Amino acid sequence: MPHCGTLIRNVQIVDGTGADPYPGELAIADSTIAKIGDLSGYAADHEIDGKGKILAPGFIDAHTHDDLYAIREPEMLPKLSQGVTTVIAGNCGVSGAPVTINGQLIPPMNLLGEAETFRYPAFRDYVSAVREARPATNVAALVGHTSLRSNVMDRLDRAASPNEISAMRSQLEESLEHGALGLSSGLAYSAANAAPTVEVMELAEILGPAHALYATHIRTESDYVIDALKEAIDIGRHAKVPVVISHLKCNGIRNWKRSGELLRLLDAQQPGTIGWDAYPYAASSTILDLNQVDESIEILITWSTAHPEMSGRTLADIAKKWGVSQKEAASRLQPAGAIYHSMFEDDVRAVLAHPRTMIGSDGLPNDKFPHPRLWGTFPRVLGHYGREQRLFSISEAIRKMTSLPAQRFGLKDHGTLREGHAADLVLFDAETVRDTASFTAPKQAANGIEAVWVNGVLSYSNSRSTGQRSGRFLRR
Repeated sequence: MPHCGTLIRNVQIVDGTGADPYPGELAIADSTIAKIGDLSGYAADHEIDGKGKILAPGFIDAHTHDDLYAIREPEMLPKLSQGVTTVIAGNCGVSGAPVTINGQLIPPMNLLGEAETFRYPAFRDYVSAVREARPATNVAALVGHTSLRSNVMDRLDRAASPNEISAMRSQLEESLEHGALGLSSGLAYSAANAAPTVEVMELAEILGPAHALYATHIRTESDYVIDALKEAIDIGRHAKVPVVISHLKCNGIRNWKRSGELLRLLDAQQPGTIGWDAYPYAASSTILDLNQVDESIEILITWSTAHPEMSGRTLADIAKKWGVSQKEAASRLQPAGAIYHSMFEDDVRAVLAHPRTMIGSDGLPNDKFPHPRLWGTFPRVLGHYGREQRLFSISEAIRKMTSLPAQRFGLKDHGTLREGHAADLVLFDAETVRDTASFTAPKQAANGIEAVWVNGVLSYSNSRSTGQRSGRFLRR
């Protein structure tokens, strides 16, 4: 009689390819999927009755800032509790490595943590730290353009010199040798905004031979968003590498209803050359930027070093309390983080529904009062947008969270339920799965996530962590 470590019976299998659910059973041997199908003749050390619920590949969060959090808080409960088994870190130009802090931590580097938590001057040091921490999820990582700039430049309000670009290229090459996925940029931020297109192009040139990619928080997501998208396309075309647009959106009231324009531009590019991620909310979250203070939208403060007691309050309320303008209040709160309710729901729906959209939380785990996307992104896609809004089928929703990002980021043996692939799995109830995290109570675990396995190990069950951590660093 065939034998395996874990046997999951009586489930509806959604394999991640977009195919319809089908009844079946799945056997796990060590860290891999051993067999799928009718396993009535199998015996197992642990047998689980799935009670007719959905068994899918573990979700891949295509856009995170979990670089240092995965080491500092390896339980990774905000992600594990929503069925995420792999996180893509190092986005928006800021990465945990390679980083050498020379003085004050420059925004948006502070999105990842305090200065003393940046301990990895070489990417190989970061890889070793992840392996030693054994986080509960797998970790794959990009290298941030802003991180590289801060390592080699005395000030960031200018273009890099040829010698500085050469130094950045060397650090990027070392990172690629040790498994980095590619280069990310955050050209909208002041720490990188002065970088001309050619600076990024020269760095991106070394990605092609390594079969890596370029991911970008484009130079602007508001009035000149089309120009910014074209810049990203030009960089990818110059370097002959795939491009991932981070958190695709139309930002600001003046730009509402422009999603069709953005998507038409992206659809016109050759297949395989460009992709993008999105989160299922009409509000963004990042540092509190004086240039983004707009009294026509609600701005919620997520953290403030100068006034931590103001976390969780709106900027309008704070300004009223202090008897000053919102811009002056924002200045007094610095450095700080904020949630901006600046997007149009119809645009969010249009982007989410597009077949090439990956799902990424863009969660900020270090925020005292985080955006609910940190805890709620994936169940919100399944419950609110899938089951309730019928924006896509459950199979299509899962494809966006599994095989699509696995293919885009080159994560071999992940993203689909296939014999021999990693046993990263999530069992959930399609009728009850939903996000419970909200803008007023953001740290809430999802409903309907029954169990999560990471590399064959049951890591989340009965609405709590099992205490077992079996995540790995995933090389490109």
